[in-house]
Amino acid sequence: MRALARWAREEWGLLYVTVRETLLNRRLRAAPMTVAAVCLTALLQYVQNQSWGYQFVQNAGAVRAQDPLWLAVLRTPLSLFVPALDLPVWGALAQILLVFGIAEICIGWWRTLVIAYVATLAGTLYARVGISFGAHAPFGLPWTDAQVVDTGPSAAVVGLAVFVSWRYGAYLTSGAVTLAMVAEVLVKENLAGKEHLAALMAVGLLCLLVAVRHRYGFRPRRVYRPRVRPPQRRSDSRAGRGSGLPPIRS
Repeated sequence: MRALARWAREEWGLLYVTVRETLLNRRLRAAPMTVAAVCLTALLQYVQNQSWGYQFVQNAGAVRAQDPLWLAVLRTPLSLFVPALDLPVWGALAQILLVFGIAEICIGWWRTLVIAYVATLAGTLYARVGISFGAHAPFGLPWTDAQVVDTGPSAAVVGLAVFVSWRYGAYLTSGAVTLAMVAEVLVKENLAGKEHLAALMAVGLLCLLVAVRHRYGFRPRRVYRPRVRPPQRRSDSRAGRGSGLPPIRS
């Protein structure tokens, strides 16, 4: 038990302290974007289950591989917060509240949104490439997946979990999430599972770029500056002798 507790402190200690101290000091004000995202997801879930609102949500945030690319890219940001109709909404709300909340506290709201969008967009773009490969290719998809409505925060949640874990030194957690996504594809090969892998690849590239930036981007540049000797002050007596004036005596 002591070894397990020591491992937990090494793995999640920094992450736990950061989240705990911020929540104790600021409470809900620590993650306003997450609170807004939860409310938006709940609102979209309510609207799309109404006869008058279903088509509106589909037109605003439903992404399919058969849609024009510009339209899919335009709908992708809102699609993060549109719950999938075949899954319970509480799952999406819990994912956003937990993972988005931790990410917002640890890396800030705008980085959280950028990583979430990159992960979701990577999955959306992969779907088009996979369908073009065909169902029998190693990374291909059947043509029927082009009609599947692709919404929900799952790809963003996976990407954020890996990035935040990696950024705070929880490397085993980051690896475990990655292995779980690989196992998902091996057990049940479907569009969602392969999109999660595409999201992981995109976030992995972001991690690499951040690591390179921290490794090489913050080195101060050495600029050659010639040494300039400060002017030497001559004493008053020497100044007096050099100028021909009598020296000043105290």
